[in-house]
Amino acid sequence: MVHKIVVDQDKCIGCGACEAICPDSFKMSGGKARTVKAEVEELTCEKEAVSECPVDAISVS
Repeated sequence: MVHKIVVDQDKCIGCGACEAICPDSFKMSGGKARTVKAEVEELTCEKEAVSECPVDAISVS
């Protein structure tokens, strides 16, 4: 199953937590988080990045 990762640019405050937790999937660019891998087969550190985002800007479907 493929999981799609989305960062809501309107919600993101640019704290960098997701990049610190999961640098293979998230990078900071222009003061906001961006996905490096928009789709992954298996969720690993992405789950922790979702739960640690202070403004719930990351979603996985």
